[in-house]
Amino acid sequence: MSRTNSRPESDDPPSAPDVDRLFEELEELEGLVDDPAEREQVRRTMRVARRIPGLNALEGGIGKYTVRDVAEAFVGSILLALPMLVEDGVFVIAEHLAASTVSGVPIFLVANVLFIVLLTTGLIYWTDIREVSVTNPIFGFVPRRLIGVLGISFVTAAGLMVVWGRLFADDPSTAEAFARITVVWAAGAFGAALGDILPGESDGYDVTIDTIDEIVGSER
Repeated sequence: MSRTNSRPESDDPPSAPDVDRLFEELEELEGLVDDPAEREQVRRTMRVARRIPGLNALEGGIGKYTVRDVAEAFVGSILLALPMLVEDGVFVIAEHLAASTVSGVPIFLVANVLFIVLLTTGLIYWTDIREVSVTNPIFGFVPRRLIGVLGISFVTAAGLMVVWGRLFADDPSTAEAFARITVVWAAGAFGAALGDILPGESDGYDVTIDTIDEIVGSER
């Protein structure tokens, strides 16, 4: 007696959840709601949804930017900036960057700064290391994570150069002193970006004005 194995169509595996579509519909709902209280409820629902455990796994990337991300970027920038601080080659490179001018503009120094910004942006958003989404950008278009990584690595590079007595050694010009920072900054920004994105999405509250207002409001 032969048997035929059949599986009903209802047993087919469900399609993967479309998290992006969920947030698109919530954003559309926010625009349609007229009552301020209801609109705030929609926004609160969106904030809560972003903190659902496992949401990052569904999205397959990084969305939140937390205080822990800031700390990871700081550690990553130090790890790659420290070796540069003891290299006298930094002085030679900085002198070259500051001395190559066109109409008084140090073009190589400007190019180096643009290179750092482009390298950091590409590493965070254009590589396949992690899928990083831009959420709640500053002024509506500037990614918070990019500003955080660049700012943290720059302050780290400048601070270490001053503390270790490397910034003003041999009495450099203002342009050359800044160029020294950018040389160390290039390595620090690379390390900060890796330190931020390699561990994946961090736990904790997302660093946004809405989240801060929510935390303060809940503590009153």
